[in-house]
Amino acid sequence: MARLLGIAGLLALALTGCGPSGPTVEILNVSYDPTRELYRKLNQEFIKDYQKNGVTVKVRQSHGGSGSQARSVIDGIPADVVSLALWSDTNQLAKRGLIAKDWEKQIEKGSLPYFSTIVFVVRKGNPKGIKDWPDLVKDGVKVIGPNPKTSGGAKLNLLAAWGAVLKEHNISEKSTAEERAKAEEAAREFVTKMYKNCPVLDSGARGSTITFARRMIGDVHVTWENEAWLEKQELPDELEIIYPEWSFKAEPHVAIVDVNVDRKGTRDVAKDYLEYLHSEKAQEIIAENGFRPTNPAVAEKHKERFKSIKTFGIDYIDAGGWDAAQKRFFADGGLFDQIYQPGGD
Repeated sequence: MARLLGIAGLLALALTGCGPSGPTVEILNVSYDPTRELYRKLNQEFIKDYQKNGVTVKVRQSHGGSGSQARSVIDGIPADVVSLALWSDTNQLAKRGLIAKDWEKQIEKGSLPYFSTIVFVVRKGNPKGIKDWPDLVKDGVKVIGPNPKTSGGAKLNLLAAWGAVLKEHNISEKSTAEERAKAEEAAREFVTKMYKNCPVLDSGARGSTITFARRMIGDVHVTWENEAWLEKQELPDELEIIYPEWSFKAEPHVAIVDVNVDRKGTRDVAKDYLEYLHSEKAQEIIAENGFRPTNPAVAEKHKERFKSIKTFGIDYIDAGGWDAAQKRFFADGGLFDQIYQPGGD
């Protein structure tokens, strides 16, 4: 548990690598909460490789709730690259003119170096018998997760629960408008009950990890797969991971912050940094840290590490994609504001 407590005490902005004395190129990666350990290791290897080419690089990291991190970049934090939890968070920067409108095409090997999903963590022996989403709305079950207003992972939690209800109602492209409306009413009722079972909503995913694993609050933690791995690694005799039948396919994209790299003259290093995430070495580190690599060969090598799970994407939730879903579910006055009452009944 000592390592987990140390993680919680890290500064939000921390230097992750440095080279020998002399001129250096420094870049800042603004990322979401659960990637601290992942990027610490990736940065170390990237810095080593760059030094072999005679260039000294420093990589600085900033972590927090994905939505809050996006706003910090909009407000002026000089990020060279962003690696946020949601496509919509990154695209907000494009709407503000901070990154290119075609930002997904700026990285030759792609802007999606890995993907993930949402799972459950429960106490040893699973005393509340939690097996799937319906168990989260049972009386007496305390659900731990972050706040969708600030955390990208929390948005995925809500959308995963919503989509699971639609799947329970067998909603598909062939469903009638009446069938979909009935299923969505059931989904609304479900997520309302789920959030009534939440005694606290932290601002970010790592805060919820600490609440559940350190403060011992709650019966089930709804979280990123890699966070579940971290908890299980730190407390192997106290926690178990449960995979629901259906969950959301999370796709955390990366992008260059054009307005900053052009001002700072760091575009080449920033681009090389994001391209590096697709290297075999980086993909191995990604897999070892509980994120699902996009490199097919590396994914095949680690297939025993990742349990098969049925997933759906944002288009299953809303045909309008992320922008429509963001407005519908998470904007001020949206569905989450309508259903959530702090403290419950």
